[in-house]
Amino acid sequence: MHAQIVLFDGFDPLDAVAPYEVLQAGGVASGGAVTVELATAEGPREVPSGVEGLALRATAVLDPDRADLVVVPGAAGDLTDSDSEQSVLVRLGSTLHTGLPALLKAVMDRPGRTVATVCGGSLLLAMAGLIEGRRATTHHLGMEALDATGAIAVRARVVDDGDLVTGAGVTSGLDLGLYLLERELGPRIAHAVEELFAHERRGVVWREEGHVPVGLEVTGGRA
Repeated sequence: MHAQIVLFDGFDPLDAVAPYEVLQAGGVASGGAVTVELATAEGPREVPSGVEGLALRATAVLDPDRADLVVVPGAAGDLTDSDSEQSVLVRLGSTLHTGLPALLKAVMDRPGRTVATVCGGSLLLAMAGLIEGRRATTHHLGMEALDATGAIAVRARVVDDGDLVTGAGVTSGLDLGLYLLERELGPRIAHAVEELFAHERRGVVWREEGHVPVGLEVTGGRA
């Protein structure tokens, strides 16, 4: 499984680094069954994050033909002022004027590919019109915005909607990465990485399976 972690100007570093490290460690633990790299729509470049003074270097272009898994982080910035240039929504919206949405659509249109998101990454997909009618989660402050785009917002730490797997707040990138390892390589690899990172996963991964709960508010939005 080849994974590409997408970077864009204003991205949240923890959203990207947490799944990167988990997947990279999974590749080591599995003898190379997983490879991972940082990518942008434009190709190799230094990418400024939304945290002042912190940038990461992408080494590849986002390639729908090479990537089996694409992980999309959210943006770092102001979560309350939607008009500020440092606003999360403004920074996510700026990606719509790049080549990123078309590349992400190409990934999602290819059978056998998985797109995963951390925090506001699901909002980026939603703003690009790529997950209408799909179940997804995001940061708790963005749930109403996610629901308003036509996605079905689910209040869970990780939501598995088949070829779309989404994580909630920033630190959920660890849980998302571990779940993807378990889903693709099995629980022993995921457990080994979990022990290495001294991190116990939080919450139950939401999937549209099993009995439907009655009389419990277990999801958000229209789910």
